[in-house]
Amino acid sequence: MTSVNRSTSFRRPARLARGLAACAAGIAALAAWAHGDVTPQAVDTSSLPKLGTAWLNENPYRGNAAAVKVGTSAFNQNCARCHGLEAISGGIAPDLRRLDNDCATAKEKAKQDACVKDNDEYFVTTVRHGRSRNGAVYMPPFEGTFDQEAIWAIKAYLETRREKPM
Repeated sequence: MTSVNRSTSFRRPARLARGLAACAAGIAALAAWAHGDVTPQAVDTSSLPKLGTAWLNENPYRGNAAAVKVGTSAFNQNCARCHGLEAISGGIAPDLRRLDNDCATAKEKAKQDACVKDNDEYFVTTVRHGRSRNGAVYMPPFEGTFDQEAIWAIKAYLETRREKPM
């Protein structure tokens, strides 16, 4: 018959639990480090036409190559950590290539234009004010951090990444 040292066998589950907890803490620390700096990065919009202080509801930079360039950089520095590189979500936040999918499938030009306008309003409102549910912040507000030139430049970039072209 094999003898069991009860003084050590009862400690194994506790030791295992402590080891797993330490491992989980290490993984969480690595994940936070890999996530990168979540401080919003400045967006240089000096190459873009100024839009004034009144917020617009439609993207004035649609198809503007300079705005797409600014928006690409701004997205990669500020949005990609949640929405994914090239706007391809890894599941943390919505895949923004699909933002205008409903518009792309609209049959009539007038309906498509109205849909795009609605999506522009939704986008600028979401970026400015953020999104939360039941007290949990799903997207932080960026008003006061980004001017509207930066926000619309990001939208101009996202329009080049659409899943379904218009």
